[in-house]
Amino acid sequence: LRQMRVALALERRLSKDQILLLYLHLAPYGGNLEGVRAASLAWFGKEPRRLTPAEAALLVAIPQAPETRRPDRSPGLAAQARARVLARAVAGGVLAGDQAQVALSEPVPQARKPFAQLAPHLADRLRRQSPATARHKLTLDAGLQAQMERLAADAVAGQGERLQIAIVVADHRSGEVLASVGSAAYRGDARQGFNDMTRALRSPGSTLKPLIYGLAFDQGLAHPETLIDDKPVNFAGYAPQNFDRMFRGTIRLREALQLSLNVPAVMLTDALGPAKLLAGMQRAGMRAVVPGGQPGLAVALGGVGVTLEDMVQLYAAIARGGGVLPLRVTGESVEGQRVMSATAAWQVSDILSGLAPPPGAPANRLAYKTGTSYGHRDAWAIGFDGRHVVGVWLGRADGTPVPGAFGAESAAPVLFQAFSRLAPAPTPLPPPPPATLLVSNPQLPQPLRRFRTRYAAFNAPADAPAVAFP
Repeated sequence: LRQMRVALALERRLSKDQILLLYLHLAPYGGNLEGVRAASLAWFGKEPRRLTPAEAALLVAIPQAPETRRPDRSPGLAAQARARVLARAVAGGVLAGDQAQVALSEPVPQARKPFAQLAPHLADRLRRQSPATARHKLTLDAGLQAQMERLAADAVAGQGERLQIAIVVADHRSGEVLASVGSAAYRGDARQGFNDMTRALRSPGSTLKPLIYGLAFDQGLAHPETLIDDKPVNFAGYAPQNFDRMFRGTIRLREALQLSLNVPAVMLTDALGPAKLLAGMQRAGMRAVVPGGQPGLAVALGGVGVTLEDMVQLYAAIARGGGVLPLRVTGESVEGQRVMSATAAWQVSDILSGLAPPPGAPANRLAYKTGTSYGHRDAWAIGFDGRHVVGVWLGRADGTPVPGAFGAESAAPVLFQAFSRLAPAPTPLPPPPPATLLVSNPQLPQPLRRFRTRYAAFNAPADAPAVAFP
């Protein structure tokens, strides 16, 4: 009686098509399966529109007795029920007799297939953001996403059960995210794989240095051929050290960035002002978190919280000439602000493209930068060619140190492997803008030949003439 009342109520409120659609969404298929689409994916690994007549007939038959006719438990009963549906289809003129005979010869599936689970972290995020939306149209390339997920799993295999990885691949010309891997294994409990490490706040290490140099070029403080003194310095008690605790003396800025020297980066940040560096990050669309809220010189060396998505968006801006085009997985492109001039962006790209690839990696001419955070908690590698930008992060989800983890040794090889899966050869980087000053150091204007700190006017050289007053 209850079913009769429900049926009558549905007849009064819904059309026949609406009732059929509701049934297709809610029909029971045994166990935890509901709906034709779920059953189609579970038993045949395909969407309903791609089903053969035999497969469609089986899915029509199961809901009448879902537990009794489950193919994995009672394949014989499932086959008999399917045959009855096929016979009715022939009698009703829906299916030709010879087609039905072919369908009867198809085997009944003996086990459920695993559900496809590409980009699970991204799927979770979109479901949280819009729980009422049944289908999201994404920019992801399914084939590339699968390749990046395999690459991520291979990269951490045998490297300790707690090591984690994240990869983001985007087309910097359109802002479309083509692949987003939040962890090596979504269900990997030991690695805390449920955490989306593309959005986790981490220290960027040296990967902010290209932004520092680009801003310094724009401010007229320096040029790639400008000389700078890599020597011990002290900023009101803050004395930065290079990673290897060695100093190179006088060196060109081009080489200082390629060697990822800390002292020149801090000197440039001091000349710019940490607030300008933070403002540049904000123009790039980065959601930077500064400890204490006030940026200091330590920001230059990674003293700020950023995400892998933020860093990929920053490098995408450099790759496309300094203009920000926010990364997106849905919707249309929206132009952002300009983080640096086209000339400064090209100068930074030209410097980064001069870095040698890691040992064993293909000799692709990529513009890339690596970074290692304090205490070896984060290893980074971010790079781009004329079309794509890729970011790789390695570390532990709980933020504990990873002994021996370096961006150049851990993350850079993964970066180059990711690019090798994008295309046989990288897309060439663009030529310099017309206004770019391409000269050697002696040909630079006098103020740009050697970098001078803002305190230089008060520090006379030892051989300067002395003025004596009577």
